Amino acid sequence: MLQQTTKIGQWLKLSNLFKTLPIILLIIAVFNSYFIVIEGHVGVVKRFGEAKDQQNPGLHFKIPFIETVEMIEVRTRKNAEKMASSTKEQMPVTIEVSVNWTVNKEAALDLFKRYGGLTQFEQRILDPRFRSATKDTIPQFEAEQLIQDRASAIQGIERRLAEEMAGFPVIVDNIQIENIILPQKYINSIEIKQTEKNLAAAEEHKLERQRLEALRAVNTADAKAKGILKVAEAEAQSILLKGMAEAQAIEAKAKALKNNPLIVKLTEAQAWDGKLPTTMMGEGVMPIMDIRQIEESK
Repeated sequence: MLQQTTKIGQWLKLSNLFKTLPIILLIIAVFNSYFIVIEGHVGVVKRFGEAKDQQNPGLHFKIPFIETVEMIEVRTRKNAEKMASSTKEQMPVTIEVSVNWTVNKEAALDLFKRYGGLTQFEQRILDPRFRSATKDTIPQFEAEQLIQDRASAIQGIERRLAEEMAGFPVIVDNIQIENIILPQKYINSIEIKQTEKNLAAAEEHKLERQRLEALRAVNTADAKAKGILKVAEAEAQSILLKGMAEAQAIEAKAKALKNNPLIVKLTEAQAWDGKLPTTMMGEGVMPIMDIRQIEESK
């Protein structure tokens, strides 16, 4: 009796399960009948594993349990590589480089069919060609040039990689040399060389300053000499003008005396001090005594 009761209970449970199973399957089918593609991606719809079409961002529907969706990112992705190479002078160098690349949105389905997804494309196509382009370009530059002019090396890698990636459904751009690791001996020699350059520049600056100071002193002395010369020339010119003026005055006075004898008398009168001469010589060379002195003696 107890066993029969147990069997009846099991049959009831199975009956209830069979009744609820379609409802559960329906709910699962409803939730499995749509998918959402987020921005920056496209959805590749696969039917029994075969890629059929691609869908843009938004809400879409698919056949439950038959179709699945693979998301392909179409935003810019970044790949970084650290690789060993050598410079033009055969110096070993380790280069850290990176590249940005973007899947062509319209060609996402073709990329998935040919390569199976982004990871496979990176591993099979992009990374080997990126390493090859970098290793082919770096040996064209000397170590010092790599340090001072990374832009030229980057342009060389970009040109080579563009040639390698032509025909693939991706856009490759913005290659960067993140780091250049050189041997420590070379770095020490660069530091010594730079120190010597700095010392030479400082010495050159000092010599230039001394030259400017000497030139300034010469200019100052030259200016003073020119000033003294100008003063001397001015004094000489003044003396010359004074002499010419005096000569012209004498000449004018002589002409005046010649033309008017009375001026001589006037000049003598102006120069007379009011005293009579004490001695005079006559025509017969007879001395004339000064009577005033005789009278004073009496």
